[in-house]
Amino acid sequence: MVEKLSSNENPFPPLPGVLSAVTDAAADLNRYPDMATSELIAALAELNGVENDQIVVGNGSTAVLETILKALCQEGDEVVHAWRSFEAYPIAVAVTGATSVPVPLTSEGRHDVDAMLAAVTDRTRAILLCTPNNPTGPVLTQAEVERVLAEAPSDVLVLLDEAYVEFVRDPDVVDAASLLPHHSRLVVLRTFSKAYGLAGLRVGYAVGRARLVGGFRAASTPFGVNALAQVAALESLRHRAELLERVEQLVQERGRLVAALRGQGWDIPDAQGNFVWFDVGDRAGVLARAFAEAGVIVRPFAGEGVRVTVGDRDANDIVIDVAGDFIAGA
Repeated sequence: MVEKLSSNENPFPPLPGVLSAVTDAAADLNRYPDMATSELIAALAELNGVENDQIVVGNGSTAVLETILKALCQEGDEVVHAWRSFEAYPIAVAVTGATSVPVPLTSEGRHDVDAMLAAVTDRTRAILLCTPNNPTGPVLTQAEVERVLAEAPSDVLVLLDEAYVEFVRDPDVVDAASLLPHHSRLVVLRTFSKAYGLAGLRVGYAVGRARLVGGFRAASTPFGVNALAQVAALESLRHRAELLERVEQLVQERGRLVAALRGQGWDIPDAQGNFVWFDVGDRAGVLARAFAEAGVIVRPFAGEGVRVTVGDRDANDIVIDVAGDFIAGA
């Protein structure tokens, strides 16, 4: 059996209630979905403590990000983001004709806020922040994000990507909900692909000022969230407590995995998502092949490192064994 630990997917299958709701909804596939995604937007607004007109949904958070950048940027503009970070960022920026300005992470795999602010120019239209950072794992703190909001020019949008927020246990992590009412240029991105386990249906959303969100909605693809995805997301929100119990199981497994790897001598950065980062530089391909030979598919980044998703206990045991053999032979 091959264990796929390369895409940060949730190893749990859909909850029975979610699967039943999607199955029932499939009987109406000859009908278009709700173009306004009204019911889902209302549920998300309630969850996030905001008004309905502050939510925009799309075909995954990456699609929402692309919509935002298309509405914001044009050729000659710049978008500042950490690197290495989510690999879709430079792609989404390039589609708009704008230019990515990647800023290297610190040695601990964290955003270098000083360097990111220093990289801002009069051509900068947005700063992209990823917390916890994918693929390295550390979060951005409240103080760090408040500093970006305070020091970045007032016409620069701050995009806070929280795709893995449900997995975070660091008490110093930024509290986006506390910042949104006071910062009109802050936009927060979320997804149902990770903690909610709906990667195959693609549902993401953003929360921000109503005036901004209205512009993002106008630029969105009509019927961007399909009917089954809307049903699955709504049903997942109804079962949120049960889903978060699964998240807690993954967090416990993450802790066990990280402790075992560090015990072997690995310098694993603070893992606050559902993945761990092996900073092996030029040996990324070698380590990825070692995992593959043991039946585990991981995500190598050439010349930098390897990201491994936290799977179920059996999959994680294989990761521990392979990592132990690798570092012992290094």
